[in-house]
Amino acid sequence: MLAMPARLLLALIAVTPMTIHAKDTWTTPAEASAFRTTPSYAETQAFLRRLARAAPDTIRIETFGTTPEGRPMTVVIAARDGDLTPERARAAGKPIVLLQAGIHPGEIEGKDAGLMLLRDFARMNRLPHLLDHSVLVYIPVYSVDGHENSGPYFRINQNGPAEMGFRGQSQYLNLNRDYVKADAPETRAWLALWNTWRPDLLIDIHTTDGADYQYDLTWYAEDPHKLPPSVAAWQKAAYQEGAIPAYERLGHLAAPYLEFRDGRDITKGIGNFGSGPRFSTGYAAIRNRAGLLIETHMLKSYEVRVRAVYDVVRSVLDQVNKDPAALLKASREADSWAASLSAKPGATLPVTFKEDPTPKPFTLKGYAFTQTRSDISGDLWVRYDPATTKNYAIQSWNDLLPDVAAPLPAAWAIPAQWTNVIERLDAHGIPYTRTATAIRVSVDADQLSQPTWADKPFEGHHMLRDAAISTVKEEIELPAGTVIVRSDNADAVLSLNLLDARAPDSMLRWGYLNAIFEPKEYGEPRVVEALARKMIAEDPSLKTAFEARLESDPAFAASPRARLAFFFERSPWYTAQKVGAYPVLRLDDTTLKTLDATAPAKAGT
Repeated sequence: MLAMPARLLLALIAVTPMTIHAKDTWTTPAEASAFRTTPSYAETQAFLRRLARAAPDTIRIETFGTTPEGRPMTVVIAARDGDLTPERARAAGKPIVLLQAGIHPGEIEGKDAGLMLLRDFARMNRLPHLLDHSVLVYIPVYSVDGHENSGPYFRINQNGPAEMGFRGQSQYLNLNRDYVKADAPETRAWLALWNTWRPDLLIDIHTTDGADYQYDLTWYAEDPHKLPPSVAAWQKAAYQEGAIPAYERLGHLAAPYLEFRDGRDITKGIGNFGSGPRFSTGYAAIRNRAGLLIETHMLKSYEVRVRAVYDVVRSVLDQVNKDPAALLKASREADSWAASLSAKPGATLPVTFKEDPTPKPFTLKGYAFTQTRSDISGDLWVRYDPATTKNYAIQSWNDLLPDVAAPLPAAWAIPAQWTNVIERLDAHGIPYTRTATAIRVSVDADQLSQPTWADKPFEGHHMLRDAAISTVKEEIELPAGTVIVRSDNADAVLSLNLLDARAPDSMLRWGYLNAIFEPKEYGEPRVVEALARKMIAEDPSLKTAFEARLESDPAFAASPRARLAFFFERSPWYTAQKVGAYPVLRLDDTTLKTLDATAPAKAGT
């Protein structure tokens, strides 16, 4: 008989159910059902509370928020030596790892793997040294209302469990698009938790959709261009050189996140899925922290997926445990890097990124597939054959390059009336002051024109897709109470992504400031008819421009409204309304020093 290959033997061990003895009172609900089902939130909490009672020195449970439907949001803290508070963790020099499951509740492996991991750490002595040198902050179910809205008909693409939670929370918001705009109560509770613990690493557990392939897990980390240098270096060493190879040695197959350029033909290569600050790892990046997205494979059995999460989280925590100082150093240097950015004259920071045009070769461990022209959709119907493994030599366009850069001023000034924006500063914990008296200063102001909006609502917002931006230097009066957000601190990158008009997840782009594009005063057509003739008489070049527009733009020529607007929008009756004037202003270092000297600010609230 031929010897079994080591990888296959390890894989069989990894997916073989543990023998469950009647006396084993620490069997998790998913294990007890042979992974056919996943427990309710009440059952999950009951298991965790029992574990905390049995191991009070290593496990503590807290409530950190309440969902819109009134359910408590639970977080579990696990550590050695009683280091179960942020103060104790920092005093002990232990990095803090935030592990979250169920932000999309149908993708719930992280919950069941977490119960097993905590059990094996705190009670079964299987992983006794897992948290010798770090502290785990674990959210078993992030979207609790979505988790409890479960049924058999969510996630049509997925192989179990028998019932799955709903992707949105109870207000139909996708929490993994809400990190910056922070609309949901759950997000605001999460941000408060983040600001309390200030974790060094965020791990977010999901289940993928898409093609079929051999990997039981894919993973994603933000491109180095999006990160502080110290965090980029730590992630490369910790994931590519440490945790992922260790995970594969446990019998698994893993790959970087597989975003296929053409879902009908996997041989056309993969690209970057375009994460940004609205996503978990993108948000961690603008908080100067490491992040790791885990995606189990939807078509593998639920047991395989749960055990894959168990082993990859174990491998990452082992990596942290080996050199906790390296992660702490990366975080510390990242904060210093962010705080120093604005000190450079003319400082800018990229806020959008584009695909590196030079691909890299990638071997995809997939399955044979066929493409059949469908008489239903009229498109290609792709079918995979999991019985036939096949490797494909393809190209990867996963790497990114900086694209649009935004200026990084000494500070931003926000007039007090823009409460929507200021409330988001509070939600994110961004420090600011308010001017105690009015003061006249020089500012850089952005004037926005030619706005275009998305065709349909997204996550409850009508998003601004794009606008032309021109910058002017102005002398203006900042009223008393104006909010001043400085950039000489660790929150500089976060602040810029919320406040700059160029940032794709800014408050402007999410539609919180759409009103600035709406003129409130209009001219009657009979009045503008006379105004147009007066303007032409005073400026003949205006007549030339008008006639050129008539010639080049048939839609304009056919619209009486547009033709009159051509003149009204060039008149002082329109410009006095300051349509498109972006209210977030930029202050340079000289102006900020003047403000500090002549109009001392008071702490913001």
